[in-house]
Amino acid sequence: MSDYKLNFYDGAEYTMQPKYREDSASLSPFIGYQLPSSAFGFPSNPQTANQIDAVSKKISTGTKTVEVSGVNIGGGEGAMGLLDNIPKQHFKEINRLKKLAGVDLTFHGPLVEATGISRQGWDPTQRMQAERQMSSAVERAHDLGNNTIVTFHASNGLPEPETLEYDAKTKKETLKQAWVVDERTGSFQNIGPPQKDFLTGQTLDPYEEVKKRNKEAWDRELQQVSFHAYNGSKQIEGALKQHELPGQKKPELDEKQLLKFYKDFYSPETQNELKKLPPEQVTYLTDKVHDITHGNLYLRDAYSSFRNLYDKAYSAAEKASKSNNQVKSEEAQKSINQLESFRKEIAHKLKGLNDPTNMVELSGEIIKGIDILRSISTPQTLTPLREFAIDKASDTFGNVAIEAYKKFKGDAPIISIENPPAGSGLSRAQDLKEVVEASRKKFVASAKEMGLSKEKAREEAEKLIGVTWDVGHINMIRKHGFGTEQLKKETQIIAPFVKHIHLSDNFGLEHTELPMGMGNVPIKEHEEILKKQFGEKFKQIKQIVETGSWFRNFNNVTPFAETLEAFGSPLYPMKMGSYWNSSRTTGGGYGSGYGTMLPSVNFSTYGAGFSQLPSELGGQAGGGRSRMAGTPNE
Repeated sequence: MSDYKLNFYDGAEYTMQPKYREDSASLSPFIGYQLPSSAFGFPSNPQTANQIDAVSKKISTGTKTVEVSGVNIGGGEGAMGLLDNIPKQHFKEINRLKKLAGVDLTFHGPLVEATGISRQGWDPTQRMQAERQMSSAVERAHDLGNNTIVTFHASNGLPEPETLEYDAKTKKETLKQAWVVDERTGSFQNIGPPQKDFLTGQTLDPYEEVKKRNKEAWDRELQQVSFHAYNGSKQIEGALKQHELPGQKKPELDEKQLLKFYKDFYSPETQNELKKLPPEQVTYLTDKVHDITHGNLYLRDAYSSFRNLYDKAYSAAEKASKSNNQVKSEEAQKSINQLESFRKEIAHKLKGLNDPTNMVELSGEIIKGIDILRSISTPQTLTPLREFAIDKASDTFGNVAIEAYKKFKGDAPIISIENPPAGSGLSRAQDLKEVVEASRKKFVASAKEMGLSKEKAREEAEKLIGVTWDVGHINMIRKHGFGTEQLKKETQIIAPFVKHIHLSDNFGLEHTELPMGMGNVPIKEHEEILKKQFGEKFKQIKQIVETGSWFRNFNNVTPFAETLEAFGSPLYPMKMGSYWNSSRTTGGGYGSGYGTMLPSVNFSTYGAGFSQLPSELGGQAGGGRSRMAGTPNE
């Protein structure tokens, strides 16, 4: 009896299997992993500022969680266009509606580029603007309730910093190309696929090519400074080597006197003395002064360039010393020690920089300094865009979280960073992991300055900064050759940081959003990994069904029933049948749950005494209102 099927009507099935089976009904997309209906939430309409009405309509579907939308889709008014059109009183009204209906609320913030990177390059003012926009959204989300989860995309418009391809035969991941940024100018460069150097026989991957370019650029800068210092020194030494005045049998000026003469050359006293000398002596002395002047200009230019390079090297070393990479951090600290030692050695000599008698000595110190700069770790003129973007995005998210904590303390909204569609910047699990870790680290540093203990600061950071894991977005790595096993590894990496889940299905090639079970997202594997991570606490994580493609293309209806069917959700609170994946086709309806029920031929054949009843009761009365939902809030 457990496996029988009986067709009452042609084209329809009657199924009463108590087991959760993928083949329990031919039209069922059951994914093999069961969740109750209370686990799912749905987003409000992202195309209207009337979010009270949008939330009310979602509640009328029966969902227990609604994700209020602050996303501006097609609004044409910038990232904050939709959110800024919602009156401030409305979020408090939505909070009252939440309490009245007994539902939970989350919030999807505006799509903002957290790094401050645009098509024109990187601009720190753009990052600050993004931070202010996010802080405004977080502050408003607090009106929805304490510790409201606020989702922001890790990036919005950032190009994919790394293009990785997976070869199923070799089971290896290959870096095909990478973007880099010049931090001084904010401009980008794309380092293409690995190219073979036919002279050396080496094939460098994009990051090895970046390392090579940085080393070559640094060596060129050092060589230029060294060249100027050497030329200046030699010109001054040459000018001081011969100082016999024309017409004299022995030197009249020693080196010290000549340098003093150079120093006072344009003074009235020196000019009067020159008038007393023969013309050939005046010409000789004037040429000496000009030679020393030119040498001095070379040295000053060399010193100015050297100082800039020193600052650049010190700044890069300080930044690298804070790296999570221990080897990189230790090398950077060694460089700092060398730079500090040189600074202390040369500091007292710089006081007499304007004294001409110190010029030759200064050139020697510059050349010595160049040797030190050449020996330390090469500063990165070109920085991998991924590394740069993580640093800037974590500045934004860390600052947004600490500002929210300052205002709301333990009730602050939770910043949940979402992986954008694969192919965008910071879309992989490792990217999100590093963004969250860096954001938390910066939150802790700021919180300690506020007086929090290190332990308390860490506790709040872990509570207030986490991840929204979008299983549909990560599935798009399939277009680069990745499969289910690699998708499982992505979820394993990010699982400890997850606070929120977005559900949608697709085929891994385009950013489509279908209900679960209608594409090839391995949702069963994702869910099992996350449940293993959280145990019973997994039930507390909200799972929002984002199905924009379905909503647009299939009757403009929220796919609540399709979602329950895919997850084999029970019809009743007890953990037993019946289940949505089988009951939707039970009874042999003509459309088996899809399309028009009770076609008009029934009424003409059997009578139409109940045809004016609402459609949910088997009639055909229109009107667009549910007898359960009441009058919509127009």
